[in-house]
Amino acid sequence: MRKIVEKSMLGQAWVVPVYTENVLPEKKDDLISKILINRGIEDAEKFLNPSIKEYMPDPSVVTDMDRAAVIVADAICNGDKIAVYGDYDVDGITSTAILVKYMQQIGADVIWHLPTREGEGYGLNIAAVDDIVANGAKLLITVDCGISGNVEVAHAVQSGMRVVVTDHHSPDMVLPDADAVVNPKRSDDTSGLQYLAGVGVAFLTLVAVNRELKTRNVSSEVAAKLENINLMNYMDLVALGTICDTMPLVGLNRAFVATGLKVMGLRQNLGLRVLMDIAGIKKPSVYAAGFALGPRLNAAGRLDSAAPALDLLLTDNPLIAHDLAEKLHQMNQERIDIQNAIMLRATEMAEQCCAKGNCSLFLCGENWHGGVMGIIAGRCKDKYNLPSCVATKSDGVINGSGRSIPGVDLGKIIHDALAAGIVSEGGGHAAAAGFSLPAENEDAFCKFLEAAVREQLNGHMPEREVVVDAEMDAGGATMRLIKKLEALEPFGQGNPEPTLVLHGAMLRHVAMMGNGSHLRGTIATSSGTNLAFVGFNLVGTPVGDFLLDDGNIDAKILMLGKLKENEYNGRVSAQFIVEDIAV
Repeated sequence: MRKIVEKSMLGQAWVVPVYTENVLPEKKDDLISKILINRGIEDAEKFLNPSIKEYMPDPSVVTDMDRAAVIVADAICNGDKIAVYGDYDVDGITSTAILVKYMQQIGADVIWHLPTREGEGYGLNIAAVDDIVANGAKLLITVDCGISGNVEVAHAVQSGMRVVVTDHHSPDMVLPDADAVVNPKRSDDTSGLQYLAGVGVAFLTLVAVNRELKTRNVSSEVAAKLENINLMNYMDLVALGTICDTMPLVGLNRAFVATGLKVMGLRQNLGLRVLMDIAGIKKPSVYAAGFALGPRLNAAGRLDSAAPALDLLLTDNPLIAHDLAEKLHQMNQERIDIQNAIMLRATEMAEQCCAKGNCSLFLCGENWHGGVMGIIAGRCKDKYNLPSCVATKSDGVINGSGRSIPGVDLGKIIHDALAAGIVSEGGGHAAAAGFSLPAENEDAFCKFLEAAVREQLNGHMPEREVVVDAEMDAGGATMRLIKKLEALEPFGQGNPEPTLVLHGAMLRHVAMMGNGSHLRGTIATSSGTNLAFVGFNLVGTPVGDFLLDDGNIDAKILMLGKLKENEYNGRVSAQFIVEDIAV
């Protein structure tokens, strides 16, 4: 990495990857090529044209996939009742939806279950398994869960059911004793698909099942239904689950999302179409899915049961769709109110931790709503640049969620805490994790978390560092460049919108806008043109103080941020979203 700026106005270092020596000099002059090189993209053509055809592997490369396909196909052909067991977040809801939709289309006898966050918690539970058995199910398929449900899977098998686990969470040392365990994170899996969301694994499973059924001598009725099933119609839900679970948009995920957003734009799913209308979404995008659709679908599971969200994705009745979408919209607003109230208290606690020089945050409150712990953990992680665990204490038990920063594997820390007997339940991956522990272990967990984070950081406080994709002259920040940058879409986790540094900017005009916390203004460029900029939540920061100081007009500055298209009164122009500056 090469430092462009040692310390910006916000106290951050701006760094840019050093170009590899084997890159042709002429390629370095093309901004798109620079960005691809800096992100380690070797096959630019494939990356810029993310089609399912190019990226889709043979599902058989995933361990146990063929076995799972045979088991599910057998159940369909035998007319057995099939139960799909999901999770209460968007990934789990969409995973459940695509399996249930497929089973209904193929004519299978299918039921489903989504656990409640507060009552049942994440994953399989014995009472739900017993209910599924009582309903006559012969096959249990888990989606986005099950990999840590050894006891519950054993109970299901002992109750006479066959069990197929499909999941993407990190497994324990011992896998559940299911008939098939489909998880690219298995230690014996060589597919290279560890980055898939639960819905991605579920979709690959459907591809394998569909293929298996087509090889069989099925009834004419099933054969006709097979001909009418187009799995690509599920891609809107696959994209939605992948985006909302913040999986990296690389490889197959990139193809899933690029294709899925196009399918979403066709507005074929009634419930999704109605929810898009209520949320004011005209054109599907990663941002719209992650920050408008996802929170509304998640709201049901956060506050009560995720069932209304799943019902919305499955219904073909317009009246029901409108009622459910309105309900989710209202629940999301309730969730925001609850979240904001808890965030105020969590911020006070975080400030106290930072004053002590902590490398981690463990913020625990009495009877906080468990449904917003992950959101607040993410907010605290972003605000303080520290691994953050936020939890609620009730009836002698602490339940929480954590979000981490680059360089700290929070999933490993929670697994180690589980092995040490400090945490009673837990799991996750490097960036996010969930956990439960007895209230008497609160101090022990806090100390364990801090020690583990310090060890992974080698005893150093994490530095605030922004990785820049490319530097450029401000005069080149035009609509033409914006159109070229669109080739890098879809943007999201693992493929963020390019962060640029503009040279040659001279401050011309600045004013506050909106509620008084945002800025807008213009800069003059070296080419003699003016470029509009906006800065969100910068008032009251060193950046805002500098820009609003009349004495700094005509000052030359470096600007860090994103280049975006701005539409106002029918006129489209380039606009820079400034996130930080340096002088």
